[in-house]
Amino acid sequence: MLNLARSLINRLIVVILRAKGGVSIGSNVRVKGYPSIFLSKGAKIVINNGSMLNSSNFGYHVNMFQGIKLIADRPGAIIKIGSDTRVHGSCIHAYKLVDIGCRCLIAANCQIIDCNGHELSMEAPENRIRTSSTGIPIIIEDDVWIGTGCIILPGVRIGKGSVVAAGSVVTKSMPPMSICAGNPAKVIKSFEVSSKTE
Repeated sequence: MLNLARSLINRLIVVILRAKGGVSIGSNVRVKGYPSIFLSKGAKIVINNGSMLNSSNFGYHVNMFQGIKLIADRPGAIIKIGSDTRVHGSCIHAYKLVDIGCRCLIAANCQIIDCNGHELSMEAPENRIRTSSTGIPIIIEDDVWIGTGCIILPGVRIGKGSVVAAGSVVTKSMPPMSICAGNPAKVIKSFEVSSKTE
C-alpha cells in the first residue's frame, strides 16, 4: 500500500512539473519529494528519460539538508539532466547552461553553479553589491559520479567516467576517467581505458 501511495505521489508531482512552462520531462522520470524549480522567462529545464530527482531523506544513505533546487535564472538559461541520471538534494543554478550527461550520480548537498552572482569589482568593491555576473557553462559528461557536498564552479567541464570525491571544490576542468579531490580539487588518479578490439 505504501509503495502504491509513493508511486501515485510521484506521478502527480511529474504531472505538476510538466504543467510548468519551460520544463520538459521525459518518460519514466522518478521524483521523490517536491523539488523547488525557478525559471526566468525564456529559460528551460530538460529532464530526460529514466532520471531521478530525489528531495526525500527517506531511505537515502546520507543526511540531505534540503531538497533539490533547480534555478534557470536568466532568459535563455538551460539546465539539462541526461537520461538515467540521479540527482539527490542538490542545487543546480544556471545563468547560461548546466549540462549534465547520462547515467551520472550526484549525491546530496552539492552546489552546481555556472555563475558567481556578483562581479569581483576589485577596482571598486563598494559597487560589488550592485553587480551581477554572467554565466560560464558547466558540462558534466556521461557516467560522472559527484560525491556529497561538492561545489562545481563556473566554466568547469568534468570528463566522462570521472569521480569527484565528497566535499571537493572543483574550480578547473577535469579529464575523463579520473578521480579528483580537495579544495581546490586536483586529479589524484587517472585510469587508462583500453579499447576493445575484435
